[in-house]
Amino acid sequence: MAATAPSAYSQVSAKRPPDYEQPLNERMRTFLRLEFLYQQLLYNCDVDSDWATRGAISSLLEIMAILTRGDVRSEVHKELDQQISTLTRFQSQPGVDSGRLGALLGNLVASRDDVDAVGTTFMQALKECEFLSSIKHRSSIPGGTCEFDLPEYSHWLRQPFERRSEDIAIWLEKIRPLCDAVTEVLWLIRASAQPVDKTAINGMYQHRMQKDASCRLLRVSLPESSQLYPEISGSQHRFTVRFLEWSTIDSRAVQTGHDVDFKISIC
Repeated sequence: MAATAPSAYSQVSAKRPPDYEQPLNERMRTFLRLEFLYQQLLYNCDVDSDWATRGAISSLLEIMAILTRGDVRSEVHKELDQQISTLTRFQSQPGVDSGRLGALLGNLVASRDDVDAVGTTFMQALKECEFLSSIKHRSSIPGGTCEFDLPEYSHWLRQPFERRSEDIAIWLEKIRPLCDAVTEVLWLIRASAQPVDKTAINGMYQHRMQKDASCRLLRVSLPESSQLYPEISGSQHRFTVRFLEWSTIDSRAVQTGHDVDFKISIC
């Protein structure tokens, strides 16, 4: 256990290393999308600008769309149970920092309790909010949230930053337990695997997973000075990484013909 999970979450303001990630199952796709939108939401919440507030509301509506599709709460709960079970098995192993492990387990159990506490109807208040519903309805139209289409929204955006922040905080409180739990389990998944040095021959690397391997997330790292980026495709059984050379937005990226040294984490 190299570190303790960030609080709720300083990851938003902290820059992550230049890693490229690829989810390998539907749960990870959903979690990564939620994390992405949640980071946008929290970032824009701290900026005193009506344009930033618009960005926060847009992220909130997209999070609501994800959370109302399928049983995301159940998926988060299952992932928390799995992480708790995995870490509990480490308690009996020698050389484990029991204090740090206990803190991690305590955070996960608290997150699970919070997810339990919101119940299955945690989205109901947001769904029934006429103000958000009107914005959601017009958001599907290009430019549909401009002043003449939604005068009430425009009037609200002109309110003092403190007032807007209070309203957003009420909405945020409904989704925070799930989003915080997703952030925490993704941190643990990323920390569960050490990066390994690999070489992509002529810009391509292929890997076949062992039959008993449980892989949910790939992370590819390149030096900061690299002019390449990876294109990752595959499944839980095998995957391919192609390194592409990018020049301008007017020309299509092409696979490099050179060998590429990189690091990969199979989480």
